[in-house]
Amino acid sequence: MESSLAQEIAELWRQHLNSGEIGVDDDFFGRGGNSLSGIKIIEQVSEDYGVKLSVRDFYLAQTPARVAELIERGRAA
Repeated sequence: MESSLAQEIAELWRQHLNSGEIGVDDDFFGRGGNSLSGIKIIEQVSEDYGVKLSVRDFYLAQTPARVAELIERGRAA
């Protein structure tokens, strides 16, 4: 996994969660994430990276670093 991708995802979360700095290991729900913001982030990932994440996989991933891993796996598939 590229750490730069994890940082891009953290920035995406920051934009959608209207939060301060978000680290690559921060928890989605711990930073104020909810179902609506999750759906918006999933849609943005699909547009930006061409990878469709399931809601379940996104919520189970919980951190930008793990979401970045899902994106990498999706790109490789």
